[in-house]
Amino acid sequence: MSSSKKSFTTTTTKPEVTTTTTTTTALTMWPLMVVLRTYAPYITLPFAAVIGFVGYNVEKHFRTPPPSRPSVEDQRTDRLLKELVEGDKAEQVTLKEKAFVPKTIFERNVSPSLMEEDGKGTG
Repeated sequence: MSSSKKSFTTTTTKPEVTTTTTTTTALTMWPLMVVLRTYAPYITLPFAAVIGFVGYNVEKHFRTPPPSRPSVEDQRTDRLLKELVEGDKAEQVTLKEKAFVPKTIFERNVSPSLMEEDGKGTG
């Protein structure tokens, strides 16, 4: 049995027709399928990694860069400078007036749709 392929011959005799069928089974295919099924994660992972790497770089090459925005630090300094320049024009609320403190708990966290014209919630 030095050959890896086996051949089976079947002879069927009917009253009128005699046929001979030769079937060659590829027994070498089954161990390959067993190996592929057993080691599928180890075989597919490198292919998936290569495809992902190539796709990432292709997308990076053809993609348009996102619009640049000023940093949060720059926005904060701009806002502080604007407040300093317009500081005399805007009304400064003092702590003695306590206009920003609600009188009741129901005036806290009021939905903007429930706000009245004076800035206080309907209670």
